[in-house]
Amino acid sequence: MRSRPHSGVPPTDSDRTDDHGGDPFLAAMVAERPLLVGLAYRITGSRVEAEDIVQEAWLRARGADGSAIDNPAAWLTRVVARLALDHLRSAQHRRESYVGPWLPEPVLGTVINAPTGEDPAGATELAESVTFGFLRLLETLAPLERVVFLMSDVFDVPFVEISRAVDRSPEACRQISSRARRRIRDGATRHQVPDDADSVVGELLEALTAGDVDRVLSLLAEDAVLVSDGGSQAYAARRPVVGRERVARFLVNMTRRFASMDVTIESAVVNGEPGVVVTLAGSRVVTLTAHVDDGAIAALYSVVNPDKLAALDIADPMI
Repeated sequence: MRSRPHSGVPPTDSDRTDDHGGDPFLAAMVAERPLLVGLAYRITGSRVEAEDIVQEAWLRARGADGSAIDNPAAWLTRVVARLALDHLRSAQHRRESYVGPWLPEPVLGTVINAPTGEDPAGATELAESVTFGFLRLLETLAPLERVVFLMSDVFDVPFVEISRAVDRSPEACRQISSRARRRIRDGATRHQVPDDADSVVGELLEALTAGDVDRVLSLLAEDAVLVSDGGSQAYAARRPVVGRERVARFLVNMTRRFASMDVTIESAVVNGEPGVVVTLAGSRVVTLTAHVDDGAIAALYSVVNPDKLAALDIADPMI
């Protein structure tokens, strides 16, 4: 069973002080921890595993000879990338045998401390890279391609550093990144979350609550798709639901099922896009995230697997 970090874990924001006792690794971990967790999450698709990976990197840092390491932040990034790559490779069989569609563990909120101002394109790319749609595109890449692409294109790590993390030459990493970039760009449309996204999702919730099927249909794109992840433990559609009418019917039926339960439905930002969190008897049972494009909902992502919903309790910041 995977466990969340507890006492003795890498320092969080609450541990920040001006004095790190002269320990460069402690200073680097405090400064870089949100980025390290964000990198590991995008590689593995698991917030819980990302926390464990950063904890392991921290333990390795404590046992390293700091005097022999010129750049602790770069060293930690390489270690996290290598550990995440090893995890992803070992998880391939589990992914292939997973019951129904596989979605990443949901995280609440948007990207923390994303770069702004002088690099708005970089901020948009970083924010987009945590959405369900983009993370699902990453699933089309081989593990090595995924790590190299994320390090080079999303986190802007130099190829010399990437090569040291994945045991390939810098030139090989450039080729891997270029190949992965072409595959990702063919299926991705990068943009900021539309200004009307929240209102469109709000209208959808009102229509579902009122049982207004026609209004639900009007808010969905003609080729809308709904992906539902329940794993082997919870009821969910075993295949993506495709098409406006089918998605509307699925949503209406789901709403009717919850109508007989004492549930709380709260609006939330889930993986950087508007959505809702459904709570039953004090436990979160569903997250629903909407991708809005041109005034209509083009995609919906529902996570009901209880193991994945446990990651919502992690509140530490992540880039």
